[in-house]
Amino acid sequence: MNMRNLSKSKMLAGWQCKKRLWLEIHAPERALYSAATQRAFNIGHEVGDLARRLFPGGTLVGHDTELSAALAQTAALVARPGPLTLYEATFRHAGVLIRADIIVRDAAGRVRLIEVKSSTSVKPVNHIDCAVQAWVLAGAGLAPERIELGHVNNRFVYPGGDDYDGLLAFADLSDKVLPLLDEVPRWLAEYRAMLAGEMPGIRIGPQCRNPYECAFIAYCSPPQPDYPVSRLPGGGKAVWQLLEEGIDDIRDVPPGFLTSETQEWVRRVTVAGAPELKPAAAKALRQLPWPRYFFDFETVSFAVPVWAGTRPYQALPFQWSCHVETAPGVVEHREFLADGAGPPMRACAETLLEALGDAGPVMVYTSYEAGVLKTLAALYPDLAPRLEGVAARLYDLHPLVKANYYHPDMLGSWSIKAVLPTLAPELSYAALGEVQEGNAASDAFIEIMAPETRAERRAALRDDLLRYCALDTLAMVRLARALDPAT
Repeated sequence: MNMRNLSKSKMLAGWQCKKRLWLEIHAPERALYSAATQRAFNIGHEVGDLARRLFPGGTLVGHDTELSAALAQTAALVARPGPLTLYEATFRHAGVLIRADIIVRDAAGRVRLIEVKSSTSVKPVNHIDCAVQAWVLAGAGLAPERIELGHVNNRFVYPGGDDYDGLLAFADLSDKVLPLLDEVPRWLAEYRAMLAGEMPGIRIGPQCRNPYECAFIAYCSPPQPDYPVSRLPGGGKAVWQLLEEGIDDIRDVPPGFLTSETQEWVRRVTVAGAPELKPAAAKALRQLPWPRYFFDFETVSFAVPVWAGTRPYQALPFQWSCHVETAPGVVEHREFLADGAGPPMRACAETLLEALGDAGPVMVYTSYEAGVLKTLAALYPDLAPRLEGVAARLYDLHPLVKANYYHPDMLGSWSIKAVLPTLAPELSYAALGEVQEGNAASDAFIEIMAPETRAERRAALRDDLLRYCALDTLAMVRLARALDPAT
């Protein structure tokens, strides 16, 4: 490969970690992109498409895979006199290639560069991103006077009617970015020199996930022991210090080294090789009355809202499951799953109110359900008093478990998926279909919503969703029983 050519994304990779850039150039086949990363890419494209609608009358530079054609089309459009709006305009200067989200040139020849992101705020990496673009544009004879970042405004409430005016907030980064332009040639020379040599010897560290998750984490990670120190809850400086000292197994951490009580508990139980259950868990549970409702939501969110009255990235419920234990060992199951034909939130709220009654603790795992109930109460003021009544009955099992139970096989996590196999191994998320975690549930419902989804595919996804959500609440039943075997 010609090391003189680098794209903007490659420059950003080098800014995050030179080893990442080296691998992207010399060993791209070693990259493993997570589902979360691919989901972020898709959301970015969705927000980018919406941004173009906010700057109407522009021209999209096509030729996604034909660089020479994209460069030629951009050059021809820029050469025309007068005002100009371009989407995905393609430029190359000194071997650095960019595709600018939006460029606006007014009648006076002033250029405005708008970079569009699906995040909800400005981040330091955005300054670097815009600096590379502005430097290339200046070298191509189109120096921007104003450099902006368009990011999602999470306070925007979609009024409906395809009106997205206000969805994006525009931050002027000119004062931050323009002073960085002189740094770009230095970065470029540094990266080219690095790429001409051997792979940098950079160890796994915080840079692997900041500002973006690196696709080479698995490749760069050394073989892991059974109980890696990287899984100590909370992480922090202690983990990196241990790794620097060559200690990678929790069982080898010296007693007294860890100052966090939780980390020390994990170390002690792991060394002992046996789970520890404190009696305080059973004592707390025995104070709860019957019936007990074990409840869980599944939600969907959109960067670009699709239902009137909702906000970007708002968690909107489309499904719930509830196992009701009316007396010790007497359990029945209730559930709801929207059909995907319209906004599901009202039906979700009404059915859960009917299912949960007026009394009895509503058992959840983490505070997520509290936030969803608050969202529903805000959306439907007529239901708010009853929804707030449900919220007042919530009993979060997560802090109870975290304070009183640990098994070495949990590997520093108290997620229900980490806890359940240690208490009820016969219940397995791995035995489910396509839907085995929350993001997959959201993706499945979005596919159900799509008009082009075939009936048999929709039915299969519904079955997977029902099985997954039901397991979440059954898991809580079994978890509570394990914490208090007397029940």
